[in-house]
Amino acid sequence: MTTYILVPGACHGGWCFDRLTAELRDAGHRVVPLTLTGLSERRHLLHAGVNLETHIEDLVYVLEAKRVENAVLVGHSYGGMVITGAADRVPWRVDALVYLDAFVPENGESCWSLTDERQREWYLTVGEIGYAVPPLPFFDSRASAHPLASLLQTIRLEGDLSRFRRRDYVYAKIWDGGSPFEPTYCTLRDDPHWNVHELDSRHDLMRDAPRELLRILLATG
Repeated sequence: MTTYILVPGACHGGWCFDRLTAELRDAGHRVVPLTLTGLSERRHLLHAGVNLETHIEDLVYVLEAKRVENAVLVGHSYGGMVITGAADRVPWRVDALVYLDAFVPENGESCWSLTDERQREWYLTVGEIGYAVPPLPFFDSRASAHPLASLLQTIRLEGDLSRFRRRDYVYAKIWDGGSPFEPTYCTLRDDPHWNVHELDSRHDLMRDAPRELLRILLATG
């Protein structure tokens, strides 16, 4: 049995993994879909101080509270920042990392520094409260505003990802106007220490390529 911890991207909650969670559990695995502070059913906790550090702590505390060992951390989009930070804090609880069309930061980087100008423009469309980025029109109706500070804050890392048994990157090939993750994909596809997968899918891999994604995740366990 493998323990999968599923971390959603910006504006989403653990519900975005509902189908994947059910299928992994049907295959006999332990699955914990995570909703980060200030998002979805935890949106009542949103305030100006919620940042990347908050979300990394969310994941670290779940790993510790549930006494998870040898976890496969799965991060979609922004969730790549979170799983990287948590794996760096408690590497003894982590076995493998899976990035679903996601950021793979190095020390001192942020979503802001890693993304493209179109995404930066979205980050700055904060609503009237001034510290939350509204969901994009094509997001699920359950999506909620995302704390701006988490997209701007730089990550603090003490080690690198080479300590983990396996690292997978799943790249979504279909983006209108180009993918902000293309530079990451181009770097990792030639790295023999990474397993890189390209799917004919839009960014929401869980919705648009569920069968292929399940196959990839089962292979990481």
